[in-house]
Amino acid sequence: MTRSIISTPNAPAAIGTYSQAVRTGDTLYLSGQIGLDPTSGQLVEGIENQIQRVFANLKAVAEAAGASLGDVVKLTVYLTDLANFARVNEAMFRYFKQPYPARAVVGVASLPRGALVEADAIVVLRD
Repeated sequence: MTRSIISTPNAPAAIGTYSQAVRTGDTLYLSGQIGLDPTSGQLVEGIENQIQRVFANLKAVAEAAGASLGDVVKLTVYLTDLANFARVNEAMFRYFKQPYPARAVVGVASLPRGALVEADAIVVLRD
């Protein structure tokens, strides 16, 4: 199995022992993104801004691999408060078009750096 690491300065640098994304064959695995600004490395304020930043970060990593969010087949969203579920749906309309990816939304007790939302994705690359 050949693996290649995807990295871009347009998304936050990894803050742990992981890569922004790993490609193997036609599959790209995007690591979880929280609402970190890629320039400052700081968490943006508020749930709305964090949701937008999470999707913008995922988009940047996908694009670094030659893909787009339209190529996402599976999305997992982690929320510290499931009351924000509708806000995630609203944001998804701005970043995803039909057919939408398969998705899970999971309530969690906490996320790194006190983030309110995190998302990761699996992408199938097109020829």
